[in-house]
Amino acid sequence: MLTCVIIDDEPLAREGLANYVREVDFLHLIGSCENPLELLSLLDQQPADLIFLDIQMPKMNGIDFLKIVQKPPMVVITTAYPTYALEGFQLNVLDYLLKPITFDRFFRSANKAQEYHRLLTHSGAVSSHKPETGSDYFFIKCGNKYEKLYFADILFVEGLQNYVTIFTSKGKYVTLLNMKSLEQNLGPRSFIRVHKSYMVATSKIDGIEGNEIFIQSHRIPISRNYRDQVLNEVLSNKLWKKS
Repeated sequence: MLTCVIIDDEPLAREGLANYVREVDFLHLIGSCENPLELLSLLDQQPADLIFLDIQMPKMNGIDFLKIVQKPPMVVITTAYPTYALEGFQLNVLDYLLKPITFDRFFRSANKAQEYHRLLTHSGAVSSHKPETGSDYFFIKCGNKYEKLYFADILFVEGLQNYVTIFTSKGKYVTLLNMKSLEQNLGPRSFIRVHKSYMVATSKIDGIEGNEIFIQSHRIPISRNYRDQVLNEVLSNKLWKKS
């Protein structure tokens, strides 16, 4: 069960989110506030796992609150203003919901919070040390279990804030690591970054079309910032041309 708080200066918005919370069996609403100053008082009395935080509010807006509070709970921003998305994610918010918020979108965000909370609760310390030179495998912690992964089985990696999903030929594994540490560990073994959220095994690439890489049944996006580098490294000395 995740305890949560709603912060919004609009009564109708607070009530709408509260109704959504009541529909989700793993969420428990412990309070709602008109502004972040009320939230600080509430959190002193009862800690929360998750905050649904509006941005444009009197006295203090949501972004300013995130900048000054130390070690906030998980935060999902709820706002009518898309312009704050980048700044919000730079402050490590879990998700960004644009008003009017549908229940489907709210539920997906709640599920994301539940998954991330489960990882934080059960993963403990996750090793980020580089594997020994010459080793063809490594271990990661998934929940309460240590999983042994072989480099040769990895297809690609998808990153989401403070955890990653490693897709292999045998299944997918979610662990508390970030893309930077994965890139440092996997880079020398023929893995290439193709997007801020994706890294692929070059030997597993089946094809490239437009801004997508094909690996088995998966389609992985290539961002504009990485496209030239990807094409150069993947096709270098491997592309046959008409003489």
